[in-house]
Amino acid sequence: MSSLTIAIVGKFQAQGIAASLVEIANIVTAAGHRIVIDRETAHLCELRDFPALSTAELGKQADAAIVVGGDGTMLGIARQLAPYNVPLIGINQGRLGFMTDIPLDSMVSVLNEMLEGRYEVEERTLLSGRIFKAASDDASGEHDEEVLDALALNDIVVSRGAISGMVELSVDVDGRFMYSQRSDGLIVSTPTGSTAYALSANGPIMHPGLRGFLMVPIAPHSLSNRPIALPDSCRIDITITGGKEVGVNFDMQSFRALTLGDRISIERAPMTIRFLHPVGYSYFATLRQKLHWNEPPNLLAH
Repeated sequence: MSSLTIAIVGKFQAQGIAASLVEIANIVTAAGHRIVIDRETAHLCELRDFPALSTAELGKQADAAIVVGGDGTMLGIARQLAPYNVPLIGINQGRLGFMTDIPLDSMVSVLNEMLEGRYEVEERTLLSGRIFKAASDDASGEHDEEVLDALALNDIVVSRGAISGMVELSVDVDGRFMYSQRSDGLIVSTPTGSTAYALSANGPIMHPGLRGFLMVPIAPHSLSNRPIALPDSCRIDITITGGKEVGVNFDMQSFRALTLGDRISIERAPMTIRFLHPVGYSYFATLRQKLHWNEPPNLLAH
């Protein structure tokens, strides 16, 4: 394989991560590849021999990125690198992750194989969410003002404040009214995010190869309001019609407060994320380990 530029990104201030980053740098350089380091990551370890770059600079220069941490770390960097089409390799520092699937104890052998070109590629969908503030005076001819445009790999969540009552929402799909809802909130999830917050709200698991979205209510007032799967070719518009301290989260990592009349427009993003996995990677094996499907029931438990 010809020489590549490999970016290294690590979870900020994670205990013991510096040694792992140094070991990864040694593996990559021994394979004959160039290294660039995420600028924040560079503060964690003694890798001063390599260029420390901003995320945008990483995106422009890197052929691939090795991300060390957990799924939260991967979510953050994936959204930032998505516009640059940089494939990602996840090294999990701790318990097995859904996206950071390579454990530390097998990192050396796995990375060596992947750097030699032996890997599997998986493509994941992203959400694009735009927030519009309601026009103050419709008679003036003003249109809704777009105040935020952001990406999400897992989900976009509209929810009430911690000590406020229910939020009231009006939902349209492709310009057609779907329903009004009173609930603690509403999750719009990708297949990747179906094993995150959506799962805890009783949503189904969607295989990441499916082209669809999940819309999962959080503690709805009407018990007949159930999760629904929609094609990812549609546009979902959520308008705030009632409630206090309402906000919207993107992957639970960025937050924006909302007021009455605000609208969140959600569509499939024009770009995708590519994950590189070891040969033989199995999504179902990850589910078994993360969700403990391989454990027999305890028949003696009361």
